[in-house]
Amino acid sequence: MAIAQSKITTQGQISIPAEVRKKLGVGPGATIEWDESNDQVVVRRVGQHSSADVHQVLFGTEQAVGGTSTKDGIRQKMRKKHARD
Repeated sequence: MAIAQSKITTQGQISIPAEVRKKLGVGPGATIEWDESNDQVVVRRVGQHSSADVHQVLFGTEQAVGGTSTKDGIRQKMRKKHARD
């Protein structure tokens, strides 16, 4: 069942209905992404990452190791990256 409908202008633009904006949690200036999944087009907001996603990228593991704070982990990673040999 459809949440809402939009009309396409002659320039190919649409307005995102209030119900959809509310569900996506987007407003003016937000970026949305259009993706294809099977026979459907999926619309989602861009730039929404959980702290677990950030931790995975920084440390390569899903859980914090031995009480390492994110700030300490970033500091260690940057020191290692920019260390002079």
